[in-house]
Formats: sequence, C-alpha cells, structure tokens
Amino acid sequence: MSILRVILGDQLSRSLSALRDINTGEDIVLMMEVRDETTYVKHHKQKLVLVLSAMRHFASSLESEGIDVDYVRLDDPDNSGAFTGELERALRRHRIDRIVTTEPGEWRVLDMMRCWSERFGLPVDIRDDDRFLCSHVEFQTWAAGRKNLRMEFFYREMRRKTGWLMNQDQPEGGEWNYDAENRKSLPDDVTLPACTAYPPDAVTSEVMNLVRQHCGEHFGAIDSFGWAVTREDARDALHWFIDNSLPWFGDYQDAMKTGEDFLFHSVLSPYLNIGLLLPGEVCEAALAAYSASKAPLNAVEGFIRQILGWREYMRGIYWLKMPGYETSNFLNAHRPLPAFYWSGLTDMHCLREAIGNTHDNAYAHHIQRLMVTGNFALLAGIAPAEVEEWYLAVYADAFEWVELPNTHGMALHADGGLLSTKPYAASGAYIDRMSDYCKHCEYSPKDKLGEKACPFNYLYWHFMMRNEARLKSNPRMAMPYRNLYRMTDERREAIVHDAERFLDRLD
Repeated sequence: MSILRVILGDQLSRSLSALRDINTGEDIVLMMEVRDETTYVKHHKQKLVLVLSAMRHFASSLESEGIDVDYVRLDDPDNSGAFTGELERALRRHRIDRIVTTEPGEWRVLDMMRCWSERFGLPVDIRDDDRFLCSHVEFQTWAAGRKNLRMEFFYREMRRKTGWLMNQDQPEGGEWNYDAENRKSLPDDVTLPACTAYPPDAVTSEVMNLVRQHCGEHFGAIDSFGWAVTREDARDALHWFIDNSLPWFGDYQDAMKTGEDFLFHSVLSPYLNIGLLLPGEVCEAALAAYSASKAPLNAVEGFIRQILGWREYMRGIYWLKMPGYETSNFLNAHRPLPAFYWSGLTDMHCLREAIGNTHDNAYAHHIQRLMVTGNFALLAGIAPAEVEEWYLAVYADAFEWVELPNTHGMALHADGGLLSTKPYAASGAYIDRMSDYCKHCEYSPKDKLGEKACPFNYLYWHFMMRNEARLKSNPRMAMPYRNLYRMTDERREAIVHDAERFLDRLD
C-alpha cells in the first residue's frame, strides 16, 4: 500500500506525526509551494523566503534519508496555485492508496482538507499535531465550564503537568509569575548582543530571486535576509540565545530602544512556528541554563511563560473558538488602517521605529507589537480585520493560530475580554518609561493637549470616553474612569477636539 504524505510549510519537523511511520522506498512525501498561500495576504518578502527556503532544505534532508519527495515549486509552469489542485495533480502522477497529513495551523486549510476524501475517493488520515505541549482535548477539558479563561490559570496547569520550575506542588521561588521583575527600562550603558544572522546559501539566494520576481510588490526589505533555514542553524540560534541573551532577557524583555531591533529577545518564534525547533527542546534548554546557574529565575520563568503559557494558550483559544472568533468587534471599531502602517511615514517616532523594524526584519518584539502598533490601533478604533491582516502579513512568525487571538483578543480587545481582563490601552507615559523613543520625537509625552502633545495622550482619554458604556463596569477600569470623571467639561471637550483633529488627518 502506497501512502502520499502531505507536508505543509509550517510542518518542517522530522518528528511530525505524518512522517512518524513512513515506509522509505514506498511512501511519497508531497510538498507544495503554491500561489494561494503566498498571496492570500501579502506576506513580508522575508517571511516568504524563510518558509520556502526552509521547505526546500527540509525536502533535501528527507531525500538524504532515501525518502521519495515530490516537490512542487512556485515557478513550475503547471502549478495550479492551490493545495487541492496540486494534490490532484500528484494523485495523477502516483498510484496512491491513502493520504496522510498532519492537522494544519489554520482553520481554512483544515476545512479544505476535510473535503479531500470525498473529492478524491481515498481515505485521508488527518493526524493530531503533537509537536505542541497541550492537545486540543486537554485544552477543551481545562476550559470546560470555566467562566474565566485566563492564561495565568492555564499556565499554572501546564507547569504542574510538565513539572517545569516546580518543587513538588509549589512553584520554584514561591511565585508562579515573575512578570513584575520583567519591566525594567534599558540603562544607557547596557551592552546589547548582536543578533545571530545566517548568510543566504545557494538555495536561499535562489528563493530570494523567486520572491523578488513573483512577490516584488509585497511589504518589506529582502536584501537583509539572515534567518536560519535549517534545523541545524535554528538550533545554533537557540544555543546562542541561551548563552548570550537569556540571563538579561527577564529584566529587559519589555524595553525598547531606538536603532536596536532585537535587544535580549530570543527571536526564535519563526523557527518554532515552522517546525525547525520544538517548544519542548527550547524550554528545556532554558531550564538547563537555570539548573547550571547561568540564568536567573525571573529570566527563565518569563521565557518559559511565553512558550509553555502564552503560545500554547493562543493555540488553545484559536481552536476552541474557531470558526467565528474573528468576527467579533466588541469596541465597534471601524476606522480604516492608516497608510503609514505600510510606509512607516509618520511623525510619531515610536510608530516609525516599530514599523521600520518590521519592514527591515519581518520582526518586532512583543512590546513593540502590543504597546506601540497595537495600542495605537486600539486607541484609534481601527477595524480589527484590517489590523489582523496587517499583523499576519508583516511578521515572519505570524500564522493565524497565534496571530489572530494575539491581535484580536489581546491587542484590540475585540473579543470583549475573553483573553484579557481589560484593554491594553496606554498613554504616551508608558512608551516614555519603557524606551528612549520619546527623546527622538517631535511630540512630547509630558504635554497632554495641543499640537506638540503626544497623540497617545489625548487618544487614550478619547478612547475611554468613546467606549465608556462598554468599559466603565469593568473593575480593572475603575481607576481611569474615576480620573476621567474628575475632569472638567472644558478639558473633556479639548481632548475630543484634539483627538478628532488628529484622527481626521490620519490619511
């Protein structure tokens, strides 16, 4: 019996469930570069290079084992441009008795796969993606009957399950979460490590030319590409982070600095999300550093929380609430996405810096995403679907299962509080405290009103007024609303005037 094993571009793990019982010499692996997946949003050019080059390297590694790989390239003149069309062509090329694949990361692709058996008259085995640390069944069991699906409670259950940073039934150090120790601004005299970079080899250079030819109008720089495209290089990047950045990651993970795109961040999420690294091995590397006294508890716990907690939680929420999760719009936000999200042409230095980093690297760290570009979109009332499409397009690590709940629920509060207890809204004071951005800006975070006031200041209070009926009963919003109610009518009118003047000028 010959089996066709379908492997997608974010499934580049040799331990993948679809490959686990492969019969070398008889089974065939099908890998496809298709137009639909490169253009359903206009992905950053570096993201496309990363995925396509990593796919080609992965296919070569399978072939070196003697595995028969049927690889369809994007520029194949007979390429249908779609997964189903390429599967149909492959079935004409090979005598196949059964199709085996691993569950995809996006609902729309799973919905497509579920139609394959009837369409092609063959059994289709869609296996669980067990590279994650929490299965769908486990997450559903945890969520069942809960009024509150807070990540912190899920994270504690995952700590208990894995035993990571646990002393029997108690958390290491006596606290579950050291987030309060992870909010230091960056001192001027801190020496930052240079992020790892991997010069393009012949395969990657070929893919870069392909992307220039077929997707040249997409967002982002391409010539600075330096991502790892093999498991070996991704593992090198992991070990480099553990040795050079993890010890300081905890203290400064929320900091931002002009001209410094990576600081002490791991920059490993693209490798995790396409399968070159596995979450278990990444967490265990950090735990080994802690055991060897090479990294402090607040750094290791904060890093573990991002993977064991937040990453697994995002996936759980996505599959629990899809389809339909993306349609909510709790704050009734409908403003179009400003053009500067694509061009970076804005007088606001923090936005210019975050968008510039994104353009140049297909990367910005989580505070730039949440508290700069996300915070602005929240305060300005930008339509969730447009913001979500932007985030999905511009980041190398953006796949819908992780991007959608992060943007829809956390950044935009569009789900009404399923993910977060309150909107992540902030004025210019937060950005000034956590960065040097305001020193380079023509606006002042200390001015609350007027032409030179930081727009985040009056946009924050305008947001509070605009959404008063929806948010005033939230206990975590009680203090800002008390402050709002202390304002005179004249001050409130001035805030509305400045905010509406600014918003009217956006485009």
